[in-house]
This record gives sequence, structure tokens and C-alpha cells, in this order.
Amino acid sequence: MIEEQATVVAIDEDNVTVTSTIKSACGSCQQVDNCGSGQVAKAFPQKKLSLTVKSPLALSLGDNVVLGLNESALLQSAWQVYLWPLVGLIAASWLGQWMVINSILSHEIFAIVLGVIGGYLGFSLAKKQQIKSATCAKLAPKILRKENQNIVITEITD
Repeated sequence: MIEEQATVVAIDEDNVTVTSTIKSACGSCQQVDNCGSGQVAKAFPQKKLSLTVKSPLALSLGDNVVLGLNESALLQSAWQVYLWPLVGLIAASWLGQWMVINSILSHEIFAIVLGVIGGYLGFSLAKKQQIKSATCAKLAPKILRKENQNIVITEITD
């Protein structure tokens, strides 16, 4: 389970709106001053992501919560989105090239067009698999738990 901390900003019955700061991976490495990505990360302020989720927990405004996302569902989704178009492109391009070599197609432009069509069909297959309700439910973030509130002590007197 991939976890991320968020803060409750609104509550509407069992729907809870939370915000989380989007963190850049840049800034923690030693080359941040010499790296273009590090400079871009420093130039733009950190943004907040806001989303509404259902929660069985009793929460109040300002509570810190931990959101969870199913890692295997995320990896499966990424596999489908990236590889199906690539597989379609490669398979259709191979078929098109084979057809050109065997004089079934008269010009290589037809093999290229066939490859593009294969890539689009792979993309369409991935898109169809992603909009299934079961896939969407697996990829929905869930509130896992409420974090303990830290009390900050600024002054101790005798």
C-alpha cells in the first residue's frame, strides 16, 4: 500500500475533503544546485492536491490522516497504459513490414500507417480496461487511519 499524509479541510456527512502537498523528488540530492530539474523545483512553489473520499472514521477539520493507494492495482494500471500501445505498435509494424517484404503491400508508408493503427488500437484497449468500474474502484484512494496530533510546546515555566 502506498501511503501519503493529508489534512482534512472539509466534511460533508461521510465525504471528507483532504489536501496534501505535492512533493518534488528534487531538493534532497546533492546535485540540486547543478541540475535543471532541481532549479525548476526550486522556482515553483509546492502545490496542494485536494480530493474528496468517503471515510468510515469520525474525523474533524484539521485532522491529519493517512491516505492509501493499492500498489499492485497502480502497477497493473501503469503496465496496461504504457505497454498495450507499445505492443500494438510493434506487432502491427512487424506485420506491416512483413507484408511489404512479401509484396502484399506496395510501399513502406502502408507499414508505417499499419503501425500507427496498431498503437492506437493498443491505446484504445488500455483505455477500455482503465474505465472499468472494478479498476476504478481499486485505484481509488482510501483513508487508512487518523494520525496522532503532535502537540508543540513552545515554552516551559516553573
